[in-house]
Parts: sequence; structure tokens; C-alpha cells
Amino acid sequence: MSAAEVTTAPSTGAAGSPVDTLETAPARQRGGNNLRFLRSELRIIFGRRRNIAGLAVLAVVPIILAIAVSVSAPGGGGPDFISAITGNGLFVAIAALGIELPLFLPLAVATISGDSIAGEANIGTLRYLLTIPAGRTRLLAVKYAAIVIFAFLAASLVAVVGIIIGLALFGGGPMTLLSGTQVSMGAGLWRVLLITAYITVGLAALGAIGLFVSTLTEQPIAATTAIVLINVMMFILDSISQLAWLHPWLLTHWWTAFGDLLRDPIYTANITRGFITAAVYAAVFWLAAWARFSSKDITS
Repeated sequence: MSAAEVTTAPSTGAAGSPVDTLETAPARQRGGNNLRFLRSELRIIFGRRRNIAGLAVLAVVPIILAIAVSVSAPGGGGPDFISAITGNGLFVAIAALGIELPLFLPLAVATISGDSIAGEANIGTLRYLLTIPAGRTRLLAVKYAAIVIFAFLAASLVAVVGIIIGLALFGGGPMTLLSGTQVSMGAGLWRVLLITAYITVGLAALGAIGLFVSTLTEQPIAATTAIVLINVMMFILDSISQLAWLHPWLLTHWWTAFGDLLRDPIYTANITRGFITAAVYAAVFWLAAWARFSSKDITS
């Protein structure tokens, strides 16, 4: 009996009817293939030295920030998050996320998403990937899932390192929010987690843009550069007051709304709009990547 016959052979007894087995076995097999494919993709991403080096740079920023604040003169002022660090070490994580959000975190996501399809085409493995029973749609879905996971882990790395170094140098205790009220240490950690999740959503939308750009070229460096330029351009457009009508439609316009998660009660209007905007960007550009990739002639 062949492997195919073993997979589709009807079973008897309480486990289910032959029809149930025929319908569910291929689905289980596809699910297992997808998980193995995703694990393989994550091993490649987190096994490359350049990606590890990039994550190390992300982790160094909160350490430098915390040390700089600890050795500076007390009462030195500065932005809200930085000036609040001496009162509670949790603000190191929040300040570090805010500092890295305009460039460092988007650059990390741009590197991964730009390499997702273009990198495979560049080294000649894309054609062989498509020979496995995954299909172009599932290939794109797995690639994007890996990008989202990387974005979450990158933001989480910054937050965790910031929390550890912040608590070590400045201690914890009740957190004073931007609205002036105090919450417990546990509630403060919950706010940091919400901020990390919110930032991840924005980065995931940028990753969808990167996935689309990656289908347009076979040069991963060119794709990464284009994604970074798109990100910077949105920040520039958002800073031009004469283009105020355009600002609500820019993905990056809502990224800094994470500060509303540090109010009591949480101001949800901007957060909700940020989630919706990111979801629309992610859906539109993933579908654009699918439309491009599904009709693309794979030559390498």
C-alpha cells in the first residue's frame, strides 16, 4: 500500500465514517505542512546572523537609554516618557519603543519582509519552494505569518529588555499615567503589553507593504530600501501641516497613538482608528501581493 493509500484509506469504528476520514485527513495533512513550513521559515529568519545582529541593536537601545538617564542630572526634563523613567523603570520600555518606532523597528521589519520573496528569487530557491504542495497563496500566507511573528518578537524584545534594565536601575512600584492617576505594578505591565501589541499591529501592516514590494523585484536589498523609503516618506508627509487632510490616511500617523493606552480611562478613539487603518493596509497590500505573485512568471 502506498503512502497516498494509507492517508486516504477509510477507517472503521467510533473514530468516524469513511467520508469523515477522507475529508479530514487531507485537511490535517495540509495543516501539518503549513506548520512545518512556518517553523522552517522562522528558523531561517532567526538563524541568520544579520537578523540576530539587527535584534541585538534593537535590544541595545533601551540599555543605552536607561544608562544615559541614570547618569544624567536629576530633573533634567525631556519628553514625557523619558522624564518619567526615574519614577518607574517600566517607562524605559515605553520610551525605548517610542524611540525605535520611527526607524529601527520599521527597518528590522523591512529587512525581513523585503527578503521574503525577493530573497528566495535572488538565490534561486523560489521555484523549488513552489514544487511542494503548498501553492502560491499558502506560500504568501506563511511568509506573512513569519513577518508578523518577527514584528511581535522584535517589539517584545525591546519591551522586555527595557523592563529588565529599567527595574534594575530605577525600580518599579505604582505607575503614574499620563492622566496623573496611579495604577499598580501589574496594571503597568499590562499597559506595556498593550502598547507592544498595538505597535506590532502597525509593524505588521508595514510588513504587508514589504511583502508586496518583495514580489516586484528579485533584489532583496532594493526591496528593503524601498520599504524604508515608504516608511520615511509617510513620516515626512505626516509632518507637513498643509497636508492635514492626508494625515488620517497615513499608516504611520496612528503609530504614536499608543500613548493613549497610558491614560485613565484609556482613550480608545485613536487606538481604534489605528487598528482599523493598519488592518486595511495589511489586507490591501497582502491582496496586492497575492495578485502580483499569483500571476508572476517564476524563472528563478
